[in-house]
Amino acid sequence: MTTMKILVTGGLGFIGSNFCRTIITEHPDHEVINVDKIGIGANPANLKDLKNEDRYTFIKGDICNPQLINKTVKEVDAIVNIAAETHVDRSIADPNPFIQSNTIGTFTLLEAIRKHNDNARFIQVSTDEIYGEITRGSFKEGDPPIPSNPYSASKAAADLFTIAYYKTYQLNATITRCTNNYGPYQLPEKLIPKTIIRALRNMPIPIYGTGENIRDWIYVEDHAEAINQVLTEGKPGEIYNISSGNELPNIQIAKIILTLLNKPQNLIAFVEDRPGHDTRYSLDSKKIAKELGWKPRYTFEEALKNTVNWYTNNEWWWTSLATGETLHPTPWKLRNTQ
Repeated sequence: MTTMKILVTGGLGFIGSNFCRTIITEHPDHEVINVDKIGIGANPANLKDLKNEDRYTFIKGDICNPQLINKTVKEVDAIVNIAAETHVDRSIADPNPFIQSNTIGTFTLLEAIRKHNDNARFIQVSTDEIYGEITRGSFKEGDPPIPSNPYSASKAAADLFTIAYYKTYQLNATITRCTNNYGPYQLPEKLIPKTIIRALRNMPIPIYGTGENIRDWIYVEDHAEAINQVLTEGKPGEIYNISSGNELPNIQIAKIILTLLNKPQNLIAFVEDRPGHDTRYSLDSKKIAKELGWKPRYTFEEALKNTVNWYTNNEWWWTSLATGETLHPTPWKLRNTQ
């Protein structure tokens, strides 16, 4: 792969910061320009280790700002769009920020590329949630989006704009859709870090409904590698599902973490279920394995232990973020504590 200057949007977020670090570490000649508005999901501490890196540049800005994006897009070889509002509960409470960041933000990027740098590579980093739930089998890339909440609807709309711009304007655009991520630098409102932090504090761990909702869990470093692979070898106009085959119900995730931390199982507290809560997500990722040769490097057990250890040893990173709201930012009521 030739030397590239890569614009990463949302690079101070969980997935974005891990991806920036992957590029800087694995590609000694690549440059990264990180545009992030430092919203709810962002934290400047995520990339403090790159502060003195000459090949890394940070720009504080919103991807919905066409003046900024038009100017920045002119200077790069590739754009990897990871900027997004991602928390489903927040999207239910107020969908507007999700439409702005996820849909309008992607549209702004596509327009800037079309008008100012139509040779640039564009990777739209999406989510398995756009497909909706599936009770058996696994979604393939050609399956239609049937989103169940405002977050997934805003991401599905962004995907459709990306496909349209590839077909209408022949932009060099590709989409990735990944399952649930976990690992270092994830905001405490998400299930795994929330469970770890609350367990460390001996606080009740809220689990929706009966906890039987199933997700496929992938370590964030494996996801970053997959995006890197798509950037390097992916084909324009294609969609690549990214998954690891670790399908587990939420209740089991919580129990495993409690066991790793030697905490009692009775910390689990079941709460009223989320509206429109999808029962199961599952992706078929044979395509990226067959065509691009990607596969996850980490087992679930290994990566979850790494994650638990990271949060245990890096209280400096999360202590200011772990407020009552971020640990459980929902209006749903406690159902029982059994």
